[in-house]
Amino acid sequence: MAQFASHVLSFWHHKSIFTYVLLPFSWLFQLICIVRRWYYSRNRQQDFQVPIIIVGNISLGGTGKTPLVGWLVHFLQNQGFNPGIVMRGYGGQGKLIVVNSLSDAKVVGDEALLLARKCNCPIVIGRDRTQAVKTLLAQFPQVDLVICDDGLQHYALERDLEIAVIDGKRRFGNGYCLPAGPLRESPQRLKQVDFVVTNGEAHEDEWEMTTALSSKAYRVSQSEHGRSLDDFKGQTVHAVAGIGNPERFFLMLEAKGINIIKHCFDDHHFFSGSDLRFSDNLPILMTEKDAVKCSSFAPSEAWFIPLEVHMSEAFSNLLLRRINSGQKVAGHPGLPDLQATSSL
Repeated sequence: MAQFASHVLSFWHHKSIFTYVLLPFSWLFQLICIVRRWYYSRNRQQDFQVPIIIVGNISLGGTGKTPLVGWLVHFLQNQGFNPGIVMRGYGGQGKLIVVNSLSDAKVVGDEALLLARKCNCPIVIGRDRTQAVKTLLAQFPQVDLVICDDGLQHYALERDLEIAVIDGKRRFGNGYCLPAGPLRESPQRLKQVDFVVTNGEAHEDEWEMTTALSSKAYRVSQSEHGRSLDDFKGQTVHAVAGIGNPERFFLMLEAKGINIIKHCFDDHHFFSGSDLRFSDNLPILMTEKDAVKCSSFAPSEAWFIPLEVHMSEAFSNLLLRRINSGQKVAGHPGLPDLQATSSL
């Protein structure tokens, strides 16, 4: 399946005779998106008394939304906010559930569990984001700002600020909407959001998000046990990734001078012991998102590496000003000289 998904993404990043055959369906899909957005923009009835920040994208495949959500939570907590998160719970069962660090990834999804362990804030998952926000605010009255992970196309949910994340290398593929291309909406949609954040090299009117591997790796089965990532330099390791863009993780490891044997799985893949069982005793390096699903059966030679996210101080200050300018909860301070680095 991972190989099939890779072929589909490759197809969507080039133009061929099949692309043009699918174009009429792509135009129909785009029209449906426009009508749906128009309808919900005029029929939203829920008016929450806290700001709602949407973080999403217009393309399929991993762009870095969840790492940015983690950065936003830490940044806003440092400014005195009490943020909460709502999300779909991809890889889970999609029910309305309050997530904590002990939740089961098969029930709540890998990204929700990762954020619960990293962010120390209330999280509610559910297919209906509006109901998820209602539950979040009812059960956690201290929450004064809500971040919705992957909610750009969930137009039934009101929003005060939209952040779209794009992949700096893959960008928009062949530029077409589904099924002829990888886009959920036309690139013109980006002109209507508040911020466009690029995971990688940013173009004009975009804000660059840089990601880097932490300097330490941690044992999957015993996360308090860490060692320097430099210890793996020059070694051959098994690199395991079940994320939206595994090649990004592989390139990061190679940039550290680590020789890798690639093992690519579908995004949100639920690992079993056999997935991490190899015929040698080489170390295994994996992402933290994958590791949260493997702690109960991972071998001792399996390690995960946290991802560090960096945003500019200019972005941080502008974001805070935009939040405070439309602040629904009166009296929250805006603070200058912000710390713009987080780890996820």
